Amino acid sequence: MLSWLVRWSRIKSPWVLHLNTGGCNACDIEILAALMPRFDLERFGVLLKATPRHADVLLCTGAMTRQARDRMVRVYEQLPEPKFVVVIGACAMSGCVFRGAYNVQLGVDQIIPVHAYIPGCPVRPDAVIDGVVKLLGTL
Repeated sequence: MLSWLVRWSRIKSPWVLHLNTGGCNACDIEILAALMPRFDLERFGVLLKATPRHADVLLCTGAMTRQARDRMVRVYEQLPEPKFVVVIGACAMSGCVFRGAYNVQLGVDQIIPVHAYIPGCPVRPDAVIDGVVKLLGTL
């Protein structure tokens, strides 16, 4: 009974943490637009948190750099179980235009396990909402 209640509460009100690993910040602006009143991601119960210890879902944007790699792993380890990772944008998936640069790794999925991908450059706010809702539907 208790595990059912915990699962239900995580589906109904997931708390997300946004982590930028480098890039042009266009996807960051689109995530913030999805949280603002026009698109209102909070109507689905999604709440942006400032600490990984309170978040259920990690939203990753930007090309993975060598400097951000250790930080990403540390933040991922601080997320409580069960934890989910959503990769947003082409830079986070493959490096995109930054691919081949001396400090850019391939993608977030090479470092930590990823549960959902939202492609685009930059991603539209409605695509962010669709990706998060589809992630919640798989739980």
